[in-house]
Amino acid sequence: MESLSSSIPIRAEAHAWHQTILQWQDEICKALEAEDGKAGFQEDLWERAEGGGGRTRIMENGEVFEKGGVNTSAVYGELPDSLRQLMHTEHRFFFAAGLSLVIHPLNPYVPTVHANWRYFELYDPAGQVVDCWIGGGSDLTPYYLFEDDARHFHQCLKQAIDPFGTTLYARFKEECDRYFRNTHREGEARGIGGVFYDYLRPGYAGLSLPQLFAFQQANEQAFLQAYLPIVQRRKHLPYGEREIFWQEIRRGRYVEFNLIHDRGTLFGLKTGGRTESILMSLPPRARWAYRFMPEPGSPEAALVEVCRHPRPWA
Repeated sequence: MESLSSSIPIRAEAHAWHQTILQWQDEICKALEAEDGKAGFQEDLWERAEGGGGRTRIMENGEVFEKGGVNTSAVYGELPDSLRQLMHTEHRFFFAAGLSLVIHPLNPYVPTVHANWRYFELYDPAGQVVDCWIGGGSDLTPYYLFEDDARHFHQCLKQAIDPFGTTLYARFKEECDRYFRNTHREGEARGIGGVFYDYLRPGYAGLSLPQLFAFQQANEQAFLQAYLPIVQRRKHLPYGEREIFWQEIRRGRYVEFNLIHDRGTLFGLKTGGRTESILMSLPPRARWAYRFMPEPGSPEAALVEVCRHPRPWA
């Protein structure tokens, strides 16, 4: 294995991937700061005792974005038994690197957005790679449904994915609808989805490992094109206490998913990851009102309906 730094041993392919995601982090943070116009990202470098580290960047109390995180990490070591059972693997040693972001806007008419692009390797005791894959995706969590926003977001993702296989967008859109779902809430989705994929190994859909990395890059490049125009359309819409109340209710659902179901959160916590960086995905405000249901026929009810019954958007 080559060395990325004195603390992170890493293969050449993984080294290149890690450098790429650091560049993506710079690009995305710069664009979000420009859109906000007030707040900037604060950087926090950290190391993991078991191996590896990361670069956490957090924005708070902005003009447009109430809270946001764009984090990169490259960690390695020994998988806990619980994770080995969850991943159905006998191999103990791993390397994982990725970028994860969550943006919570201030205006309830601007949706929350999440994206993640990661690379994973498993090793035998001699340090030889025995398995590797990519995973990730982007998804949109609006508080109020604007159908043209949903179509725009999904169409940008589809256009990025189609060159790698014209059936892939539909497959990953369906997987996203299935994954980002609060099964304990009668299967209610946390938003209007996007794409989600995991365990894409070399050979998947005829793609080599370099092609899978190119696939990841295409998805990253589509992210800002998919999200920022929505922000620009909605950030100046007037809102009041009703919209804030509903935003906090839906943010509560977001918290529930991340703490109960999200694989990345569970992986990070179970491998001794940095808690502050892992939980940056949680919103600064959320609400739980006992048995609250939106009024039938209201804009809030329209959002719940599409969360319960996913629709085709692209």
